[in-house]
Order: sequence, then C-alpha cells, then structure tokens
Amino acid sequence: MSTPEDGPTPFTADRLADLRTAGIYASGTKVSPDAVDLAEALVATLAGSAEQPLLPAELQELVDQVKAKATIGLPRITADDGVRLSAFTIRLNTDEPRPVVIVPSGWTPLGWTLFAHLYLRLALRGYHVLAYTPRGIGQTFPIPGGGFIDAPFTSGGTVDVAGPSDWADGSTVIDYAQQHFAPSRVAFFGESYGSGISQLVAAHDPAGRVDAVVALSTWGDLADSLYLNGTRHLAAVEALIAFTGGPEERKFDPATRQLFADFRAGANLDEVVAWGKERTPASYVDQTNARGVPTFFSNTWHETLFPVNQVVEHFERLTVPKRLNLWIGDHAAPEGAGLTVPGPNAPVDEALAWLDHHVLGVANEVPSWEPVKSQLMFEPTVRESHASWADVTTSTETLYLDGGQNGTLAAAPAAGRKASFTTGELTEATAVDDLMVTGREEWQGNPKSYVTGKFDRRYLATWTSAAGARRVRGVPELTLTVTPAGSSATLVAYLFDLAPDGTARIITHEPLTVTDVASGESRTVTWRLQAAAYDVAEDHKLLLAVNAKDKLYSDANTPLTTLTVGSDSGAAARLVLPLG
Repeated sequence: MSTPEDGPTPFTADRLADLRTAGIYASGTKVSPDAVDLAEALVATLAGSAEQPLLPAELQELVDQVKAKATIGLPRITADDGVRLSAFTIRLNTDEPRPVVIVPSGWTPLGWTLFAHLYLRLALRGYHVLAYTPRGIGQTFPIPGGGFIDAPFTSGGTVDVAGPSDWADGSTVIDYAQQHFAPSRVAFFGESYGSGISQLVAAHDPAGRVDAVVALSTWGDLADSLYLNGTRHLAAVEALIAFTGGPEERKFDPATRQLFADFRAGANLDEVVAWGKERTPASYVDQTNARGVPTFFSNTWHETLFPVNQVVEHFERLTVPKRLNLWIGDHAAPEGAGLTVPGPNAPVDEALAWLDHHVLGVANEVPSWEPVKSQLMFEPTVRESHASWADVTTSTETLYLDGGQNGTLAAAPAAGRKASFTTGELTEATAVDDLMVTGREEWQGNPKSYVTGKFDRRYLATWTSAAGARRVRGVPELTLTVTPAGSSATLVAYLFDLAPDGTARIITHEPLTVTDVASGESRTVTWRLQAAAYDVAEDHKLLLAVNAKDKLYSDANTPLTTLTVGSDSGAAARLVLPLG
C-alpha cells in the first residue's frame, strides 16, 4: 500500500489479467502488489479523488454503472467504547426498501479496500453495501521521530480477534445501516477474518437482525484451528500476527500479547483454548440454529490457517438452511480473484447466488442445490454433491502398518512391528513448502510433486500399499504406538498418492503431540487426519509417512533422539481409510 503522500497509479488490463491468474496473495503475510495497486485505483475512482484515469475499461464501466445509480460514502462509525471504525458505503438512490450487505474486512493491512470489486457486484445486484475494517486492523505508517499515522481505511483501537468487542461493533454497524439505508433485510458477507466475525455477529446481535451469512475461507472452531491434538499451529499464528498492518505492540492490547507469548512458549494453553472457544462460532451453534440464519460456508482441503475438519464439524451441527463448498487449495486461493477482479469465479458466483435467493428472494437454482459440494483433488472440473457430510463416506478400508522403516500397508493385522527414526530434522515429507503459496499453486493446477526418493529414512518411516484404485472420501484415522526418548513426542502423519515413477502428491496430513509419557513407556494413540476427496489411480499406491517435525507446527520431541512408532504386541497399528 502506498504511503499517505503517494497517489494511486494507473492499473492496466494486462495487470488485471495477471492478477486474475496469480491470485491476491504473494505469500502468507503479503498481499500481491498488483492487488494493492488495484485496490487503491478502485477506491480513488469510486471516491472521486483520482486525478487521472486509473482503471482498465471493464472496471471503469462497472464503476460508472454503480455511480449512476448510487451514492458513495466513506464514513467513520463510532463504536460503543468510542473506537472509530473506517467504513465504505454504496447507498442505492432509491426510496424502495432494499437489503444491505455488510462486509467486515479480512485480516489484512488493506482493510475494507481489498474487495472493492465485490462491492460493485453487490450494488449492481440490488444491494446497499456497507464494508468496514474491524477494530485494530489496517496499515499504520511510522512517522520520523516516532509515532504512527493510520491509513484512511484503518480502524482505531486494538485487534479483538473476533471477540466480544467485534460482535458489539457488528451490531453498531447494523445500527448505522438501519439509520442511513433503512434496509429491508441485513446480510453479512465475510472472507477469512470477516467470515468468522459475520457468523459471530449473526449469533450475538441482541435484536437478531442478521438474515443470512456468507462465510468464505472460514472457521468453525478457532481454538481447534490454533491448537489441536496437543500441537500448536505456530506458523499460522505467526503469519496472522504479522499481517495486521502494524507492529504487534501497537495492534494488540497487553492481555492479547501475553496470550500470544504463552502460545509461543506452550504455556497456559488452557487459557489459550478458552480464549479461542469464546471466538468460536461452533460455541454458539444453538443460538444460530434458534435464529435460523441461512449460512453459506466455503473452505479448502489443504487449508493451513483454518483446517477443514473443524469447519465440517460445525457445519454438521447447523440445522439452518446451509451450504458447504470444499475446494482444491489453501486459504483464500479459490475466492481471492473473484472478490477482487472481474471474471467467472465459482466460489464467489455461487456465494452471490445463495445470497440472492435467501436475501433478495430471487427464484434461482439455489433451492435445488444439495448442502455439500466437494471439488475433487486435483481434478478441478469434477465436483460431487451430497445431502450431508455424513453421506460423503460410504465405507472404510483398514490397512495395517507392517514392517519397519520401509514397511507396507497390509490387508491383515501385523502386531509387534515397529520402526525407529531420529527426531529434530525437517524432511522432504512436509505439508507445504510455503503457507498459502503451495495451496495457491494447487488451485491454479500445479500441485506440489514430492520425490519420495528424497525422503530421508533416518528421520521418518514410510508404509506403502499395493497398487489399486481407491476413492478416498472423508476423514482418515491413524492408530499406532509411539515410544519417545523423553516424556513427550510430536508425530506428523502424511498420506500420499504414490505414482509408479516414485513421485507423489499429498492427499492429507495431521500432527499429534503426546505428553507426560513415563520413561520407556509406549503410548497407543489414535488421531484423525484432515478430510480429503481424492481418487487414487489403478496403478498408484498409497504411501503413509510419519516424521517428527514440520515447519507448520510446534515440536515436543527431544532433538536428535530416537522415536519408535508401530504396533504393540497386542494391538496392530492401522490406517482406517474413508471411501466413497
């Protein structure tokens, strides 16, 4: 984002095409420079502050259409505690009651500006639009000699991480919308951080005024997203802390900074979990169900910020009109372009159709949709519909871990078989190369190829199945016995599709940490890997790899010691594979 002294620069059609292809994030902690420049150009043109033409023809046409039928506003909305929220409005020039779509921004230094194209689309469909930056979010610039100045789209206060202050702010924003738009209905539309806030406001608004929610790249359980199976998701949390638009000591209050410090150190984790559960839409599912709020979810199979299982579990508990779309890739990759640039984008197009039906009352195809629709990894043209998540898995296959370091996934139990490897080193068996970036490549048709010959068996163990076609559908479950050298251990399990040439693609993975293990004790553990939808070809095999370290997660192993996994004499290690 430019400094306040800089002006926006013209944005060309070629750059628009590049952004549509490449997506809006350059990394897990950086928005693409093209997305930044486009946001600046769009906002300046909408606000009438551009001193020269800034937009390519197709975007300028959208802006002209909206400005011919609506009035643009850049208000500040004052919260109950005096914090001022930066906002952007499109008020349709009509006396006819129209619905309003409220869009809390994502967790991004650009605040509400990043999705300006979405606001144009909403207005042209017949909605008033009120976008705002949640408290504490948005770019701040250091001033020579000390201090900071906030960008116009930055909101005051400190980040509440979708806590009670954010719920109250959402209700204040509804108050503002009712006062200035007199809307016929109220919907919330959020991506990432904004999606969680949208769900929580719908559950907590004292007057129950939210009529529908769209939640893209969302979470159902924030605590599980941060800390699951005894393992801290360190890389995801560090990325979020670095992505608010300013230094940590400015963006978060002392209590939140202490909580982050505890999380990093692995201390007081019960308090961290309680903090996360308070910010968890699933904690308030009874309120959402009682209010009957139609809710649209979108998530990705290889989500590294809000892993897919916790969204699925929340979705299944909802009894409201609902939809769950699952896509190839990682956080924000599927819908990013659809929120920022013109062109077809199924994740956003379907979300808008859902909104049109449930808020505008449009007679479209939405009533015929089944509640669950899954894109097949890595076959983007293949999507499968189901009446519920429970219908995704129709049977299971149990494969047993047999042998040592290079064992087999066998059809018959094999108790008493173990493999040992050394802890403390990263291996070529890894969930992603880069947070969000690897998944973006998946979405664009280029999933990571693993060379399994580079899997260093000193630091991991593998088990391989016989060749055969399999339709993996649902949540795999792994049971094995672990014997650490110390009192704790972290394991990371990866399930791969192994091709005849020795290359592989990842299907799913999940870490697990065990603690308080007595010296020399073996502990039998069972944990669920993340959900998947993957077809294994007839001449391909399944490869299960288990190591002790992945850069996404905390590590409770004693470095450079021996970790033994496998089966006790009385219990066989096994992988229960969901099929559909």
